[in-house]
Amino acid sequence: MSDTQAPTGRRTIDSGRRRFLMHAPVLAAAVAACGRSEVGRRAPSADTATGATRVHERPTQNPDSRSDTSLHHAMPSSSASAPGSTAAAAVAFHRFDPVLPPLPHQRVTRLHFTAREVPIRVREDTVVAAWTFDGDMPGPIVHVRQGDMVEFTLTNAGRIPHSMDFHAAQINPKTAFRSALPGQSVSFSFTPKYAGAFLYHCGTAPVLMHLGSGMFGAIIVDPVKPLRPATELVLIQNEFYLGPPENGISPFAYTKMLSELPDLLAFNGRPAQYQEAPIHVPRGKLVRFHVVNAGPTHPCAFHVVGGQFETVYLGAPPNSAIHGVQTYSVAAGGGMIFEMRADEPGEYVFVNHSFGHGQKGAIGTLIVDE
Repeated sequence: MSDTQAPTGRRTIDSGRRRFLMHAPVLAAAVAACGRSEVGRRAPSADTATGATRVHERPTQNPDSRSDTSLHHAMPSSSASAPGSTAAAAVAFHRFDPVLPPLPHQRVTRLHFTAREVPIRVREDTVVAAWTFDGDMPGPIVHVRQGDMVEFTLTNAGRIPHSMDFHAAQINPKTAFRSALPGQSVSFSFTPKYAGAFLYHCGTAPVLMHLGSGMFGAIIVDPVKPLRPATELVLIQNEFYLGPPENGISPFAYTKMLSELPDLLAFNGRPAQYQEAPIHVPRGKLVRFHVVNAGPTHPCAFHVVGGQFETVYLGAPPNSAIHGVQTYSVAAGGGMIFEMRADEPGEYVFVNHSFGHGQKGAIGTLIVDE
């Protein structure tokens, strides 16, 4: 329906989407809005079967697409840490493990994430004020099987509204991806229809700010018939748009995100971490990269120096394969699967071949051992 066809007094989908993407006001309004939005809700209760916290709401009181955006929930223009937060010097660096975790044996995967704002050291001289799932950036790597059930709960332990958008789900986003206000939980279930490497991220408006401040991760969905055995790695590219440090902690800056000129890029949240601590694989063994691009804006031209990809799955494996590929671009918000093997031992650099971005941190080293 066009804007001119919409009934009087009713906001259209198009106008709502424009405001959804463009607004980014201040935190004080967010707190007030959160308080107002609590009216008519019931408190979370424990799910004794899963151990998760679920919110029970009257069906007619579920937040709609308007109350889930900055029209009602005002957002800060940066991710600056709260007063009294951890000092930058006390924040230790830790390498993000790129190895795909094992596939669970059960056919129902129960996930309970907590949204919280924490400082994260992303390199020796940089601590960022991240918004996170489970206190890290990226959030936990999820590994499930096509056709299995995923039961998900998000608990918001932060100071502003947060939500979850799984790209592996086909589900009504107006209800499932609604925001949880501070202190609340939201639950939903879905069954992945397609296999592949998928992004998940916070979908609260402005999405650019939440995703760009660290609220992203990957869900890897295996096909029903397993792919051939391989060493499996997950690489999630993201961009950093940072403001001036405050007490040694750099906030993510919304205005800089709009400029689309990132300060840094990274695989798995830490620029060049796999150059300083390379990934080791055996010679001649198949390596499968699940490459997910969190963006929030730029593509990732994935390439391995000295290697070629035997197979690239453009969509759901195994039916979307191309072979003998040197470089392939993964769009922001997308994911692809790349397979290669090295017949000679050595150091093989993997990189975003848009070298301005590779030079800013989207780079690492794969060491092929004898």
